[in-house]
Amino acid sequence: MLAESEIVKRLGVLPAWRREGREIRREVTARDFPTAIRIVDAVAVRAEELDHHPDIDIRWRTVTFALTTHSAGGLTESDFGLAADIDRIVKNIESHD
Repeated sequence: MLAESEIVKRLGVLPAWRREGREIRREVTARDFPTAIRIVDAVAVRAEELDHHPDIDIRWRTVTFALTTHSAGGLTESDFGLAADIDRIVKNIESHD
């Protein structure tokens, strides 16, 4: 589990993410429902590659991602790595729509 100072530092370079207790969250509002699903699908592929899976909530075109490492009891490097990957995925998909 990361120290509080490291969590604050890492959130500083991931401005779309916010901390809620032992997890970090990001909400994405896609152009439409199919775009939201493309984002989720791309994140699912990356999560499988990393064997680190976010909680995902889909509400029409709004997708919320939540990351924590349950086995560590809080936030780890894996959470922030996947958060950065999610940011890149969202940017890539949005720029091609």
